[in-house]
Amino acid sequence: MKRQAYQPILITDASRSQDDQLTSRQRRYVLMMSIRAACLIVGAVLASVQAPLLWLWLPLCGIGMVLIPWLAVLLANDRPPKEQHRLRNRTARREATPPRSLAADAEDRPHRVIDAEP
Repeated sequence: MKRQAYQPILITDASRSQDDQLTSRQRRYVLMMSIRAACLIVGAVLASVQAPLLWLWLPLCGIGMVLIPWLAVLLANDRPPKEQHRLRNRTARREATPPRSLAADAEDRPHRVIDAEP
């Protein structure tokens, strides 16, 4: 059986945990829905005070109220790309050399003997 070279997993290459990903998606969703609620409130206030350029602001608030929930759902259900699709990991694995074992390093270096007796 052919033995494969051991490649340690660097902490910087480790993917985020599922709980961290879920928490960040939930925060993004709540933020986007808060922006939607703000668009609704701003639109209602502008309509009640008969603000100038009302013909411009109300459609912008309406578009925000329609597009933001759609984008929020898409982004909340999104996940990070799989490792095989990341170009950075493909090129890094090809260029990496397998780590040398400690036993091989010890054999290559000259041994220094310390004797307790003079």
